[in-house]
Amino acid sequence: QVQLVESGGGLVQAGASLRLSCASSGRTFKIYAMGWFRQAPGKEREFVAVINWSDGSTYYADAVKGRFTISRDNAKNTVYLQMNSLKPEDTAVYYCAARRYYCSGYACLDTTQAEYDSWGQGTQVTVSS
Repeated sequence: QVQLVESGGGLVQAGASLRLSCASSGRTFKIYAMGWFRQAPGKEREFVAVINWSDGSTYYADAVKGRFTISRDNAKNTVYLQMNSLKPEDTAVYYCAARRYYCSGYACLDTTQAEYDSWGQGTQVTVSS
């Protein structure tokens, strides 16, 4: 059983920063990519960022490009999402997800939720104006 646990959410003012963490634990498994998704009230869950676990390459949604940075610590099996210049429209529950079946290179930078087979419980981020 794979477990993903997010932390670091909270209530901040517009322009502030937050760093989310997602630690994976459980049975030994190989991660090929990890991503962050978010779901705002009344909206569908959407892609935010993804990182290739092997080579560290990344891909971002246009809405967060230049403000958010995804990174990973392979030794700790942890992925991070540094969020700067937060906006009220960033308010959402943020979920991390892991892809545990094979991919390589650019193919790992997938924005499709169905490509991820393990999900965390989510952490709330609220940005006030």
